[in-house]
Amino acid sequence: MRSILIAEDESRIAAFLEKGLQQNGYRPKIAADGAQALQYLDLENFDLLILDIGLPILDGWEVLKQLRDRKKSVSVILITACDEAREKVPEFSDIVDDFLPKPFRFKHLLASVRHCLTTKHELVERLSHKVHQLQYF
Repeated sequence: MRSILIAEDESRIAAFLEKGLQQNGYRPKIAADGAQALQYLDLENFDLLILDIGLPILDGWEVLKQLRDRKKSVSVILITACDEAREKVPEFSDIVDDFLPKPFRFKHLLASVRHCLTTKHELVERLSHKVHQLQYF
């Protein structure tokens, strides 16, 4: 089962996402602020991070900077109600896989989740296959 960290400070939105992801076969965990999200990412291996920009303590931009600095390998879907965020997203194109402005439909988020996880899974499989081939040389 794929694990997803939801970094969202609005409890109703976080609970809605958690329930929807559980119903679709994922194992979600909620972080209510940026510092907690980074702690969870240090302690567990998540397949995906759904990251709100407007988080308390450390905002989403700071979380992205620290992920980059720590060279953490996790797919990231950025969500935000902030209109100015769209302009800043290209600065993080190396670590952000998708961007969804709030409000969004859950089916759009789910499609993004599936795409990000499929793409990552295919890449890992290809790399594993190449490593396996190299062992024979």
